[in-house]
Amino acid sequence: MDVLLLADIDDLHWRYEHGQADLVISLGDTADCLILEAAKAFNCEKILAVKGNHCPPSPFPKPIIDLDLHVESFGGLTFGGLSGCWKYKRAGHFLYAQDDVQEMLTGFPHVDIFCSHNSPLGIHDKPDDIHTGFDALNSYIEKHKPKLLLHGHQHVNRETVIGSTRLIGVYGHRMMDF
Repeated sequence: MDVLLLADIDDLHWRYEHGQADLVISLGDTADCLILEAAKAFNCEKILAVKGNHCPPSPFPKPIIDLDLHVESFGGLTFGGLSGCWKYKRAGHFLYAQDDVQEMLTGFPHVDIFCSHNSPLGIHDKPDDIHTGFDALNSYIEKHKPKLLLHGHQHVNRETVIGSTRLIGVYGHRMMDF
């Protein structure tokens, strides 16, 4: 399955390549109009997404499916997700305390691919008190061992492996084969 991953793209319009993808996944801080244009550029009808800390609170337009604390099946795989990042400032959308995320993920089922705006704590963090991960994602990985955890927010294209889980930080756009 060919997948186009998007995260933290400041443009409002898709100005990049065209191609073919079976699935588009947005990992937050990417405008809805850009997500839709990217899907069109890749002849892709299936779009999954989570919101980032710079996203508006309005629902995603159709056909984008919101993965925030939701499970969706596609191509024989299960996908689940979490919007937002840790609460590094007083006001804003999709900002959560570490304890809030732990509570939100309590009871969240196993998925093959977990899509998050934020990374797990200590994975791809930056030393700026803004790009710090969620400890609850570490707990989720330890308990459920998803095949992949995809994230944005940290502005890195980096891969790390924890146990049997491959963690992939995405900044901009990237094609993957699942």
